[in-house]
Amino acid sequence: MMGTAAIAAAAAMGLPYEKVSAAQVLNAAAPDLATYTPSFFTAAEFATLCAMCDRLIPADDVGPGALEANVPIFIDMQIGGDLGAEWYMQGPFPTDPSPLMGFQMPHRPQEYFRIGLDLTERAVQERYNTGFADLTDDQKDEFLTAMDKGEVDFTPYGEDYVTGKFFFSQVLAETRNGYLSDPMYGGNKGMGAWIMLGYPGARASFREWVGQHNVKYPLGPVSVTGMRA
Repeated sequence: MMGTAAIAAAAAMGLPYEKVSAAQVLNAAAPDLATYTPSFFTAAEFATLCAMCDRLIPADDVGPGALEANVPIFIDMQIGGDLGAEWYMQGPFPTDPSPLMGFQMPHRPQEYFRIGLDLTERAVQERYNTGFADLTDDQKDEFLTAMDKGEVDFTPYGEDYVTGKFFFSQVLAETRNGYLSDPMYGGNKGMGAWIMLGYPGARASFREWVGQHNVKYPLGPVSVTGMRA
């Protein structure tokens, strides 16, 4: 399978077969975020989500950002699946529960992501008179910081359960999950995050390296499906 994928990747990049690395093959085989059609989110919702993910893990010279790692695709696949289907959803649902009570909300992930994205856009429009994706990077960071601090209030829009702070925490959590997940779930394109961290992935055995401190692990990561980078 790798041979066929490598040939296709080499053809796409205009390189000889033997010059294509495993990481390049994985990147070529993964979906292209620019042309990806979300299966759950609307185009407008997905644009807002992409813009949020981009500021939570921006690309730099150390490693890929959330967009380069296909994190929004991971979130679309996870939220569009059966996440939360097994949750107990019988009330009552207090609006200000004790942290000891755990998750207390009448919305499953599919619902609170839709509500959160919609109310984020409404709050941004009210504050900046434009959409979140059209803000400058500084404005995006300012608004996300306000959400994280609990300074973005969704109650004027009729929502008592999904707060700005809660929604920010969920987007941040799923962005982290998608960035560090196995590529089979849609994120961590080309295992770029694992390569950056030096994480071995799903290798069957590396016991001989456990006791070797301050020694760089020399092998690239392996995905659950056996792809190597």
